[in-house]
Amino acid sequence: MPFGNAGRMVLREFKIFFILAAAVGVFSFSGHKFFWPEGPGHYEYLAYSGESVTQDLEKEVKKPLHVKTPEAVKGIYMTSWIASRKDLREGLIKLIEETELNTVVIDVKDYTGKIAFEVSDPYLQKIGAAEKRITDVKELIDRLHGKNIYAVARIAAFQDPYMVGLRPDLAVKKNDGKTVWKDYKGAVWLDPCSREAWKYVAAIGREAEAAGFDELNFDYIRFPSDGNMKDIKYNLCNPSIAKSDLLEEFFIYLDEELADVNIPKSADLFGMVTVNTDDLNIGQVLEKAEPYFDYIMPMVYPSHYPKGYNGYQNPAAHPYEIIKLGMSRAAERLVAASSTPSKLRPWLQDFNLGATYDAAMIRKQKQAVYDSGLDSWVLWSPSNKYTTGALDK
Repeated sequence: MPFGNAGRMVLREFKIFFILAAAVGVFSFSGHKFFWPEGPGHYEYLAYSGESVTQDLEKEVKKPLHVKTPEAVKGIYMTSWIASRKDLREGLIKLIEETELNTVVIDVKDYTGKIAFEVSDPYLQKIGAAEKRITDVKELIDRLHGKNIYAVARIAAFQDPYMVGLRPDLAVKKNDGKTVWKDYKGAVWLDPCSREAWKYVAAIGREAEAAGFDELNFDYIRFPSDGNMKDIKYNLCNPSIAKSDLLEEFFIYLDEELADVNIPKSADLFGMVTVNTDDLNIGQVLEKAEPYFDYIMPMVYPSHYPKGYNGYQNPAAHPYEIIKLGMSRAAERLVAASSTPSKLRPWLQDFNLGATYDAAMIRKQKQAVYDSGLDSWVLWSPSNKYTTGALDK
């Protein structure tokens, strides 16, 4: 097997290595050290530093092993705060083990803008957003993988009070171009056209993969809403270009920047993106997002649809109808775009808003997904308390 000037072959099983090394010694050839571990064809490479073999082996960085994406993803959401507590997260892990669930989505960067665990990237370290919430993140991932649980890293992209506080020059502004804009809840946003923000989001994705997560899920990948939209300015955006085209540039950037990170990427989109062909004034258009992500996760929470939507005075009271319409339409649109409906994996509602969401209501949502020809879904509960009666054993 050929190797470069700085290459060196290192055996995988250290026991075998030390036995062979003691018996036959270390061979040298043209300035390279190499070993023949488990028989011909079994090699691993490390850069040769000229230091002792033992020192080099100790410096080897383990690459994470990933769980393959389940054919039908059935998941729940876990906050980084729950993930940081062994006593609390174990209850959710047990729920996954005992039911049809096979996936957990865990916050890596949430609405606070903070990263949930310590980082190794000097660029991220300098920004300083990392907290020691999940102090044993790799141990957690190993535990999930040991139970064949698929681990997804959720990354809130442009809603980020920490980064805005650190770099207000990157923030969405008021019309004066200087004052940081806030929505009605007081949330602040990074400018969706900020290349520095794009770089930052991608770097967090790399860090999550290195921690062992099996998929990168990007949320808040949109222009802001729910605020005074008459007093808002995007200093870093070209006003002559449509929001959907500007956002598509970000999707392209993520796709290219993370091309060598060999795990799937998914995108959270507004639920109404499934039926609306305009960008809802947030830049999200289904056909402009799907080419750049492995999975599309529309947030089709019935409680989030406006009064009167499709003739329903209270959409929250009609979970089957709302979700069946949205996911069927999205599936049709992906087929028309020469894509595949198998990319679709909706977020479903497991919280009370607009109506009481008991087991029957949640099962209606699941059935709507299945009747749309789809088989994957993830439940969202901000409290991380899930309705066990809605899950098959």
